[in-house]
Amino acid sequence: MIQNQTKLHISDNSGAKIGGCIRVLKGSSALSTGKVGDYVVVSIKKLKMKRKVKKKDIFFGLIIRTAKESINEDGSYSKFKKNGITLLNKKKRLFTTKIIGPVSKKLRANEYKKIYFQLKSFLI
Repeated sequence: MIQNQTKLHISDNSGAKIGGCIRVLKGSSALSTGKVGDYVVVSIKKLKMKRKVKKKDIFFGLIIRTAKESINEDGSYSKFKKNGITLLNKKKRLFTTKIIGPVSKKLRANEYKKIYFQLKSFLI
């Protein structure tokens, strides 16, 4: 579950290492928490050596991993060590070309088909 001010590990080749969640855009309204497949607004906190972004830039992000376990449709659980996102541009398309690490199976839903086909080789 992702909330405001959560540290997020950015799992792509944009050059950003850690980001902070500013707002969860698509989540449960009562608790404003995000799960896998939800959109968030992210501010860049730490950078790697090679980078396409600057510190304090603001981007959209798609949650691809959460540390909190989630139940899949077949009854199995999926849990990761860290919260991970990938950066998106203003049109909510992928900002970069590579995703680093595993991606949750929940991105196969109909509303994420475009992103799923771009991430197809990285799914578990």
